[in-house]
Amino acid sequence: MSGIVRKRDSLFIGGQWQQPTSAANISWVNPFTEEVFGSLPAASERDVDTAVAAAQSAFASWRDTPAAERAATLHRFAETLENRAEERAQLVSQENGMAIELARFAEGVAPVQLLRYYADLVASGAADQEVRQSQPFPGVTRITRKPVGVVAAIAPWNFPAILSMFKIAPALAAGCAVVLKPSPETSLDSYVLAEASVEAGLPAGLLSVVPGDAELGRYLVSHPGVAKVAFTGSTRAGREIGKQCGELIRPVTLELGGKSAAVVLDDADVDATVQGLAAASFINCGQTCYASTRILLPSGRYDEFSEAIASMAASLPVGDPMDPSTVIGPLASDKQRERVLSYIDLGRSGGARVLTGGGTPDSQDRGFFVEPTVFGDVTPDSEIAREEIFGPVVVLLAYDGEDDAIAIANDSAYGLGGTVWSADVAHADAIADRMDSGSVGINGFSLDWNSPFGGVKDSGVGRELGPEGLAAYQQTQSVFHN
Repeated sequence: MSGIVRKRDSLFIGGQWQQPTSAANISWVNPFTEEVFGSLPAASERDVDTAVAAAQSAFASWRDTPAAERAATLHRFAETLENRAEERAQLVSQENGMAIELARFAEGVAPVQLLRYYADLVASGAADQEVRQSQPFPGVTRITRKPVGVVAAIAPWNFPAILSMFKIAPALAAGCAVVLKPSPETSLDSYVLAEASVEAGLPAGLLSVVPGDAELGRYLVSHPGVAKVAFTGSTRAGREIGKQCGELIRPVTLELGGKSAAVVLDDADVDATVQGLAAASFINCGQTCYASTRILLPSGRYDEFSEAIASMAASLPVGDPMDPSTVIGPLASDKQRERVLSYIDLGRSGGARVLTGGGTPDSQDRGFFVEPTVFGDVTPDSEIAREEIFGPVVVLLAYDGEDDAIAIANDSAYGLGGTVWSADVAHADAIADRMDSGSVGINGFSLDWNSPFGGVKDSGVGRELGPEGLAAYQQTQSVFHN
């Protein structure tokens, strides 16, 4: 399918395919072939107005739809998406260079799983209401959780399908309506989402898709018809959205950047740890917000681990993202490649030592590739140890004692993910408890649909996934019975 131009001429608004009100278009190139891959219309502010109005109309009835009926609708939506899982995975792989085997799960299967999770969570209606014994006076209080209203969901380019669903699934389950603004770099896959929603019989207006740039995003975030904003993206953009929502007294969930630490304890097994770090640190070419890109090694075993990590990185298969054997595909764009290479130059000029990689691979004569790169002799205050690079680049830092390891791990503006590697799980748990991070994995990292995910400090505000992710789209009302 590589090199085939995908062209869309309409926008999905209010449950229908409509002609855009602007002549502007979005187009991009396949990051492997460097050829034009797709184009679609850019939504205008008028299109956003129409989408929000349709969402408000749909919300008026969807909010009162019984939980069991909402759940049944989400299950139908999951089924229609499941039938399109392979198509969507291939689209994402061609949009942003994601290795196809990763895309098949993350962008094909995972959104289906998440829809089903939230459908099951709300099916009984227990998530909508509970009764508590009053204190300090006799009586009971009925607590009702109501949907917040129209949600502006803004998704990034690195995992467009699943990170859209982080917002869509709990919002629809809660009884909200959604206006989705996908990243302009990865918008074609959202059209497959829209087609599946029609086949599933979602009420018209419950989900609309408005592709556009950052300026359109600002308009959507501040729209008077929007009740809640959910955003995944850069910390810089998150600050701006948070400021807008603060001025509007509008609830917002922000899942932002990361510079996650992998704390390798002195008793960790080399082979098992390094094998696990291949996924935890290099997933999606490092274009993953929670990737463990700061690897902290005990000074007494630094040489042993650094040699093994460099060997692992050098062995990762680089190539065509549509080849199932590929682990490291191209970065999402030429702009992203140049950004990553500029950080590699900073690392060299700052005195860090390149243990492997450090440039573009000789094996590839086209595509926005950067070699899997490992820096040794890195100091905690260096730019490559502090700033999010968002590419296949990891830095190795030595520590002396666990207190030092914790101090280095927590000396970061970010706090999204992290990992601890040890033969003693109880010991690793104790270390995890001391880390300033919204989530920590023991001997690996994977997201759990049933547990909250989100960051502290510059990594964001609020939580997605789990019952907490549902609660983010609800407002509570207390009715007191004396």
